[in-house]
Amino acid sequence: MTKKWLSMSLVLALSATLLAACGGNGGTSNTKGSGNEKPANTNQGTTKTADPNQYGDTGGVKLPIVDKPTTINWMVVSENTDLNDKLFVKEIEKRTGIKINFQAYSPTTYNDKLKVTVASGKLPDIFHGLTASELKKIGKQKAVVAINDYLDILPNFKKLFIDENPWVMKSYADESGKIYTWPVAYVSRDVNHGFMYRKDIFDKLGIKEWTNTEEFYQALKKLKEAYPDSYPVASKTKEHIFRDWAYGWGISGTSYPAYYDEGAKTWKFASTQPEHKEMLDFMKKLYNEGLLDPEFITDTPESWTAKMTTNNKSFVTWDWIGRLDLFYNQVKDQNPEYDLRYGNPVGPTGNGATLSKINPDFSIAVANNDKKEAALKLLDYLASPSGATLVTVGVEDEIFKIDENGKVVYPELTDVPLVDIKVLEDRYGLWVQGVYVNADPRSVYYQFTEKEQEAQDKRLKANSFEPLDPVPNFNDEETATVAELQTALLKSASEFNAKYVLDKSYGDAQWEAWIKTAEKQGATKMIEIFNAAQQRYDAGN
Repeated sequence: MTKKWLSMSLVLALSATLLAACGGNGGTSNTKGSGNEKPANTNQGTTKTADPNQYGDTGGVKLPIVDKPTTINWMVVSENTDLNDKLFVKEIEKRTGIKINFQAYSPTTYNDKLKVTVASGKLPDIFHGLTASELKKIGKQKAVVAINDYLDILPNFKKLFIDENPWVMKSYADESGKIYTWPVAYVSRDVNHGFMYRKDIFDKLGIKEWTNTEEFYQALKKLKEAYPDSYPVASKTKEHIFRDWAYGWGISGTSYPAYYDEGAKTWKFASTQPEHKEMLDFMKKLYNEGLLDPEFITDTPESWTAKMTTNNKSFVTWDWIGRLDLFYNQVKDQNPEYDLRYGNPVGPTGNGATLSKINPDFSIAVANNDKKEAALKLLDYLASPSGATLVTVGVEDEIFKIDENGKVVYPELTDVPLVDIKVLEDRYGLWVQGVYVNADPRSVYYQFTEKEQEAQDKRLKANSFEPLDPVPNFNDEETATVAELQTALLKSASEFNAKYVLDKSYGDAQWEAWIKTAEKQGATKMIEIFNAAQQRYDAGN
């Protein structure tokens, strides 16, 4: 689920408006959507609630949450035009006493609408889309709630982000120790991307799957020998290929091209490290020998797909694990033997990426108004096992059932070839971005196909995961500086990387010149900021 964030300049420009608005009528929102929501009805009759003990583990949240009719306005990203009519919305009201008025906008319009909404100063009771840094700015102006000021009524937030994952506060709280963003917990899979290979072609040629970088290289050579007109490795990720492959050389992470060296306990700039040159030299060798597609920097998804779904063009790539079955389903009628499988990582570490189990980047926030405690308690309920089931699996016996194998099934969707989270959002309003803050592990998102499960098992058995980098907590000045430097350095590094691989004349001399260029562009300055933030993190401040 991709996201576009508002720029820091937007928040700076809107700060004065927010400050003025927050001094008015308590910040109660009357924001309207684009026809995707129903008008808020704050005068509805008392909602009939059922026995609160029937809903499973609420994590200590007492249901119902409110003792009088309460409507929460909630701004979300969704193309579902009738969210407010969905069963889960009515079920939330039955369980909590809270009526939700969803204000839903498509991914293409959400950020523009959020910009206008923030500028108006009339924030919805719950919304998402600003970065943690941006929320700190408006949080200091009392526009959004400092969530940890209410830990006594938020047992699930306290358990997840104070007790089990104390790093969250160190990484996302402001200098006063206040946190304004509600993270999403335990949604990530163990493995979601990686190298893939045409097992049917490998088997046909008697090539074993590689277990190290040299075996990877030798396998590509054998493929080239069998198919002289092929380019065994294809890619559609353009300049991101360098970041994705860099995990195998131990120099990648979520802050790439900055990464944390666990051995040296310091942050470094990946694109000037010796390991980076080793990776580029390896890729250059593949390119020079016709093993890497010459279009690896520019290829389109359509062209890449054509290469990976024929029998004589390309046989190895790096992508999302859903592709393992998507490509097969696309070509099975013409080629029933087609078999794309998840491959081992490439590079001397033998590792791939580690996905964080806690993701604060959705930046769910609560407006500081007279409904803030109800909104916070609602989020806390949704963070519980009971709430997670409701918004990621549904209502048992009404939407889903448990079959004899303990698997979640949807009786109304038996004719749907692949029931994924998009299908569940469209049909039932489940898995709406900005609504789920925890996930039920029984969800279809974790019901892997045989090939996807093989990917999970392979990496878990080998424990082939690069350590997860810490998340440095920058102050306002550092945030602005890092954003500027990182953008420029990443652009320059991507351009150099491509030239180094593609241009036969590039070698040691150009590498040394690049190191000097990166230094002039602020690589050391950026890494100094990372390490200063790391020192504060290590000190627990």
